[in-house]
Amino acid sequence: MDTLSRLLADSAMARAALGACPSPIAILDAAAPARPVTYVNAAFEAFFDIASREALGKPLGALVFRGDEALIHRMLAETVQKKTVKAWSKDGTLRHVEVALGPTRDREGRVTHWTVAFTDRSEVERLRGELDSMRSLDAKAA
Repeated sequence: MDTLSRLLADSAMARAALGACPSPIAILDAAAPARPVTYVNAAFEAFFDIASREALGKPLGALVFRGDEALIHRMLAETVQKKTVKAWSKDGTLRHVEVALGPTRDREGRVTHWTVAFTDRSEVERLRGELDSMRSLDAKAA
């Protein structure tokens, strides 16, 4: 198999794997200052109720972080590549998510793209809120 065929096969396999992944994923263009979305998988579309055609070319902050572009830029600049934050779906539903970031680098080591994976933490946060309420009631009763 020649090099081009192998690269094309690897690319197709990577797209298929990302598409089948049950976690919401977005890929951002690291070369453009606004870090626009270049790809979202079906899980991203379902979780945030944002179709791929609506997401492509737009900054991730505008799509799921209520316009907070600075949040994305801060996360990309940090050395810690996982962070729990608040995000919102298209209909305004609050989503507590853990965001994991991973760079893709070219041969010279420059970051060309960022992969952003989301893990739903909403149930954990709901339970934490219930536990805090119960503790507060216990403290008042004591």
